[in-house]
Amino acid sequence: MKEIRTVRGVNDLLPGNMDKHIKIKEVGSKICKLFCYEEIDTPIFEFSDLFSKPLGETSDIVTKENYVFKDRSNNSLMLRPEGTTSVVRALINGGLTQDLPQRFFYSGPMFRYERPQKGRLRQFNQFGAELIGVDNFYGDVEVINLAYNFLKNINLINNITLYINSLGDNQSRNNYRNVLVSYLKKFEKDLSTESKIRLQSNPLRILDSKNKTDQAILRNSPKYFDYLNNESRSYYENVCNSLTKLGIPFKQDEKLVRGLDYYSHTTFEFKTSLLGAQDTVVAGGRYDGLSKMISNYSLPGVGWAAGIERLALMTINKYNSSPKVTLVSQSNELNSTILKYYKFLIDNDIKTEMIYSGTINKKLKRANKTSSEYAIIIGENELENNLVQLKNLRNGKQLKININDVLDEIKK
Repeated sequence: MKEIRTVRGVNDLLPGNMDKHIKIKEVGSKICKLFCYEEIDTPIFEFSDLFSKPLGETSDIVTKENYVFKDRSNNSLMLRPEGTTSVVRALINGGLTQDLPQRFFYSGPMFRYERPQKGRLRQFNQFGAELIGVDNFYGDVEVINLAYNFLKNINLINNITLYINSLGDNQSRNNYRNVLVSYLKKFEKDLSTESKIRLQSNPLRILDSKNKTDQAILRNSPKYFDYLNNESRSYYENVCNSLTKLGIPFKQDEKLVRGLDYYSHTTFEFKTSLLGAQDTVVAGGRYDGLSKMISNYSLPGVGWAAGIERLALMTINKYNSSPKVTLVSQSNELNSTILKYYKFLIDNDIKTEMIYSGTINKKLKRANKTSSEYAIIIGENELENNLVQLKNLRNGKQLKININDVLDEIKK
């Protein structure tokens, strides 16, 4: 019989890894709430237009890297490739545009059809935060501070470096676009097919090219920072000065750019040297132009998303499923009778496993194998006198006590 496997690029989350994911999300939720962010959840699939409009209807990101399908009503739907666009859509649909700013955090699976490798899957999980409605540099500083504290509280910040850059405002972007096109025209014949198309429609997208020839050409291209106007430079300096005041270390990286038009001003990434090529664990920036691309609203926004799988690869956390107490009967016929003790322990928040079959020796071997701290052994005699045998599996001591005294004994 042929072995049944998962689809390439998707993984099962077995208990050990699942525990890491849960702890990362729990810490993220706690930190976000300290910053007054509220949790939001959006659908796993949306109408394709929601994502394709900001990316470009015929861009390779839409046509090659996303999961697009038709439903029975012939609607074109897409599995969400990221969370930000859905959050902005939800804010608008929810009638929250008159009550800004809004602060949200979210977590869940995203989907991209990319070549799978360590730290990059086709179904992957993100934890993200979005601040919508703040149009000045303090918003950028706030979300970076939030991401820094998130990484600090999952004990990873010592292995991570923050890189920041500025994309400037629309005027700065247009200034740079013109000089970039002039530069790339000289190498047009050597550009990849995709980049030749982008040169005519959206030249800044070439900055995101993964083609090695394109990357080589871009090494000597004009530097974005040199074409920022005074207002954009001042904005960026204020971000840097504020991060310094908060004690958040960072490095400036002029190559850290975003090719899509809705990005502006600050862009940032938290990177590590522990994961190889997939070194970015948190990526974010300002996206003031996004809402206008999907609606009639113009809403300033800034946020970030963290790859939970990548963070989990760096997290040292030993999964522990061991019970506090293992409940066993001396005879399997007594199992139904001792269910009341099982209920008693669970109702009092004692992590309990009940073993239903086997000899008493096999049951105790199972209890030791699971690293249970105690075994509660019950036979006919114990039932008649409302007693139990409580055995400490670490030191071997055993005593016969009333079931009502078990909790006190365990807590000693």
